[in-house]
Amino acid sequence: MTKPMMILIAGPYRSGTGDDPAKMAENLSRLEAAAWPIFEKGHVPMIGEWAALPVLRGAGGGAPGSAAYDRVMHPTAHRLLAKCDGVLRLPGASAGADNDVRIARDHGLPVWHALAEIPAAGPD
Repeated sequence: MTKPMMILIAGPYRSGTGDDPAKMAENLSRLEAAAWPIFEKGHVPMIGEWAALPVLRGAGGGAPGSAAYDRVMHPTAHRLLAKCDGVLRLPGASAGADNDVRIARDHGLPVWHALAEIPAAGPD
């Protein structure tokens, strides 16, 4: 058993969608599907878009690929990584998720590729 961790869930969000909002929402749903199992293991799941999308709206919004979008989305994930204890990398092509993994490894954080690899936390 380990202490409770904040775990960033990284995987495709915008990648492969052609910036179609419905496809991006489907990708977010796939990321979110990992949240409950992580929570059940005693940890706090985090997804960069959960933090970045409200920030982007607060900045007046911005379409994928716009200057505002690029200024908020990936930098938010990078800032979150400074507070996270590990990364779950879900399958699928994603330059952003690959970069999250690189940053995590640079900071000595564990990277898991399956929920079963994440250790359970001790009792609260």
